[in-house]
Amino acid sequence: MRASVKKSGNDSRRSYVDKKLLDILVCPACKGPLIYDKKKSELVCKADRLAYPIRDDIPVMLEDEARQVAEEELPK
Repeated sequence: MRASVKKSGNDSRRSYVDKKLLDILVCPACKGPLIYDKKKSELVCKADRLAYPIRDDIPVMLEDEARQVAEEELPK
């Protein structure tokens, strides 16, 4: 099963991330669970407040590529 998300901005292509892949990925920093943010094409770790980008359908699981997430941005 694949999850799809429409990329934001002028890019009308869709990004696809395999559901099975999402189920096994964990935060590289703390090994905690990740939440898939479809709108932003990111995997979010609530514990570390880091968002890992998904580029060209591939999650980029590098701490150097992650962005800090403000408390109010965290998924509920």
